[in-house]
Amino acid sequence: MIQLFHVTKYYEANRPAIQDVNLQVEKGEFLYITGPSGAGKSTLLKLIYCDERADEGQILIGGRNAARLKASQIPILRRNIGVVFQDFKLISHKKVYENVALAMKVAAFPPREIKKRVSEVLEEVGLDKKRDSYPLQLSGGEQQRVCIARAVVNRPSILLADEPTGNLDSELSFEVFELLRNINTSGTTMIIATHNREVLKRIPRRMIGLQEGKIVSDGWTP
Repeated sequence: MIQLFHVTKYYEANRPAIQDVNLQVEKGEFLYITGPSGAGKSTLLKLIYCDERADEGQILIGGRNAARLKASQIPILRRNIGVVFQDFKLISHKKVYENVALAMKVAAFPPREIKKRVSEVLEEVGLDKKRDSYPLQLSGGEQQRVCIARAVVNRPSILLADEPTGNLDSELSFEVFELLRNINTSGTTMIIATHNREVLKRIPRRMIGLQEGKIVSDGWTP
């Protein structure tokens, strides 16, 4: 599903954010990426999402070489990749339904399909009764659920999450991770960058550790 071969990314000369990373993620896998601030977690996700280009090495997404994609081809690849951000990135003047539907409108789905899918996914994340609320009327946990709904409404084969519970308390964090785990059971490949040790212990999965842009560990959470 996802393969990285000797991938390096520079933001500053002679100081790589990601250095010689080799990684393989199987279809339907649930993977944690951990490491201290500045270790390269967000950069690694951006490379997979094609928000950044690798300076060295190859990245294969579903067999397609991301380095060879033209700018016009990247949006097509992204239709199969959902992204959940730590800071939500919701549009405050649009209702919950509209925030989620926007992802499908951008992908040019027909209105009937948009209405059906958005209603289904809001029910899946427990927000069907909040569809007409605005983001600032929601709790932090509810806002993150809207983000997840928006990320999965197109039924992507891959879901990336960058510190999805960084702004939430421990109980809300666990609820969000349980939701992500449920999505993974449907076959969605899941890659989550997190430093939340409590969740790592409660929901054990394969975990890679990054330090100074290098993979220093690869195994199951204790």
